[in-house]
Amino acid sequence: MEGQRGKPVDVLQKLHQLGNMHKRTKIKIAIFVLVVGMACMFTAVVTDHWAVLSPPVVRFNETCEAAHFGLWRLCKKHIYITEQNYEKGHGCGPISLPGDENCTYFRHFNPGQDAEIFEYKTQKEYNISAAAISIFSLAFMILGSLCLLGSCTGKGKGRDYLLKPAGMFFAFAGICAFISLEVMRQSVKRMIESKETIWITYYYAWSFACACSGFVLLFLAGIALLVLSMPQMPRNPWETCMDAEPEQVE
Repeated sequence: MEGQRGKPVDVLQKLHQLGNMHKRTKIKIAIFVLVVGMACMFTAVVTDHWAVLSPPVVRFNETCEAAHFGLWRLCKKHIYITEQNYEKGHGCGPISLPGDENCTYFRHFNPGQDAEIFEYKTQKEYNISAAAISIFSLAFMILGSLCLLGSCTGKGKGRDYLLKPAGMFFAFAGICAFISLEVMRQSVKRMIESKETIWITYYYAWSFACACSGFVLLFLAGIALLVLSMPQMPRNPWETCMDAEPEQVE
């Protein structure tokens, strides 16, 4: 009788161990996705190819001025349009064509400076907002990384507990990335609609795509990590979540 009672217990223990293995694998996948998301977001923040702006081109064999910009600086490029590159109704470019390029850093946090950015001053407000929000995103990523580091080096319940704030920090970083993207999108929209600028066409470039990827990966993987770090559901209907045995994630 004792042997028969022991078999179901052994089976339950093996199933529990198997579930923990699957959970550890899911957590490792979530951490890998977070690393990719952080790389994408960091790349977007430090590069200046969020959007490309082009003025109208009336005829070929002339030089036009296109621009690309990011959170920190604006780069203007003088491009010579030949007959082969000229397309009627299209703007100056593509930006990959050879030409002289001049980049100027935005003086974000110097309110005393009366610099003209994008040919009208109010544009600076959008870039200040987007840059500040992106800094918050980086700060949340750093805090989440510290929690993950503490989880990897810690032991016992503290090791599992640190996964929860890590997931929250990464989710917050994704939300900040989304807000920064929306501010930049409104910035480009206002630039094109303004009568004080020469730009008529635009498109979002690879830095913007990196920021979008970073937002999606950080937010979804952060939520996934938070869910995976939650206590296990009770095995019996009469149990509560507080009564259930805590899981140790190795």
